[in-house]
Amino acid sequence: MAWDDAGVTTYVVLLRGVNVGGARPLPMAGLRDALSAAGHRDVRTYVQSGNVVLSSRTAAASVARSVHRAIVNGFGLDVPVLVRSAAELAEVAAHHPFDRPGGDPGRQLHVAFLEAPPPAAAVAALDPRRAAPEELHVRGREIYLWCPNGMGRSKVLTGVERALGTPMTVRNWRTVTELRRLAADGP
Repeated sequence: MAWDDAGVTTYVVLLRGVNVGGARPLPMAGLRDALSAAGHRDVRTYVQSGNVVLSSRTAAASVARSVHRAIVNGFGLDVPVLVRSAAELAEVAAHHPFDRPGGDPGRQLHVAFLEAPPPAAAVAALDPRRAAPEELHVRGREIYLWCPNGMGRSKVLTGVERALGTPMTVRNWRTVTELRRLAADGP
């Protein structure tokens, strides 16, 4: 049976903590196959760290549950799964607050994607320059991170996930913009 594109949304799926330093290995080819078998279309992955672009007729929460179930059942891994629509990711890419003269956003800018919107009081309690010269800026379900010395030894996120009370996963700006491009290209 042919599947027309009516009601189909392109999503970006972000997995937390797979294929990092040899921990929680998840083969991307196997993941693509498992997600296709779960009913998603046009499944593509980007690099080995758990970035997926796919099409689905279901809502983002349903996509997250389906992907999570496929990973648990197929690979025995219980990892957080965060989902953004192509339109939401385009908004993330369009609104970063850190234009710095002479800066290298590809290396210095990162985005922490949150599973749920954090409570306003928790966001207000964060010091955006808590780890100067690093900075953070919360916008909706994302935290933009400016790390002039790179993310490797950054302290800007220390304790933030606990303070905001929601799981997160971080991507560098190059990955964010490439995922936005892949999602915008559609199937």
